[in-house]
Amino acid sequence: MERHDATTSPFPPPNVNAAACPSRHVLEHVTSRWGVLVLAALCGETLRFSALRRRIEGVSEKMLAQTLRALERDGFVRRVVHPVIPPHVEYSLTPTGREVAERVSALARWVEGHLPAVLEAQAHYDARAPE
Repeated sequence: MERHDATTSPFPPPNVNAAACPSRHVLEHVTSRWGVLVLAALCGETLRFSALRRRIEGVSEKMLAQTLRALERDGFVRRVVHPVIPPHVEYSLTPTGREVAERVSALARWVEGHLPAVLEAQAHYDARAPE
């Protein structure tokens, strides 16, 4: 895993618990509903916008575009525009994007694998009398 050398950085050391730390924004981009799904969808694949939108059911064009822009700005997604008419745009993960995608994909698979227990806990909670 490649890490940034804090000794040569002009930025203060990252601290995700600090309100002003930019790492919070990056964490938000990666762990948002659409961020997780985009990263997982691109894991090992290059996809066009329309294919991504079909893969991620329920995402609007606007939200997908915003999510892709944020992930591209953070260095996780690579956007390649092929000079043809109509324009052909492909999205893939950068090496850093692959690394973070593996982690959020593992979390998504964990949720899927443990969903029955979570649903059971929710039903048990909902059945309790209000306190």
